[in-house]
Amino acid sequence: QVQLVESGGGLVQAGGSLRLSCVASGRTFSGYPTGWFRQAPGKEREVVAGISGSGGTTDYADSVKGRFTISRVNAKNTMYLQMNSLKPEDTAVYYCARRGFVFGSIAYGPSDYDYWGQGTQVTVSS
Repeated sequence: QVQLVESGGGLVQAGGSLRLSCVASGRTFSGYPTGWFRQAPGKEREVVAGISGSGGTTDYADSVKGRFTISRVNAKNTMYLQMNSLKPEDTAVYYCARRGFVFGSIAYGPSDYDYWGQGTQVTVSS
């Protein structure tokens, strides 16, 4: 089994920054594509950013390009999401997720991921 635990959420003013972390335990983390998703009240879960198993390839939702940066340190079984220039519309519960296929490609749908964290709340005030 794989356990994912997010941390780093909180309340921040618009224009501020937060750094989310996702620590994996259990089975292998390295080599598996991972991603960050978010879900606002009344809305569907949406992809924020994805990263390949090696960390060499990343992709972002258009709404966060240029503001958010996804990264990972496989030796620490940890993935990060640096969020800058936060906006009120970024308010949501943020989840990290891992795909089930080693060396697979970055994926953009929640159903493409097999393991999920419990989520961390990010609230951006105007």
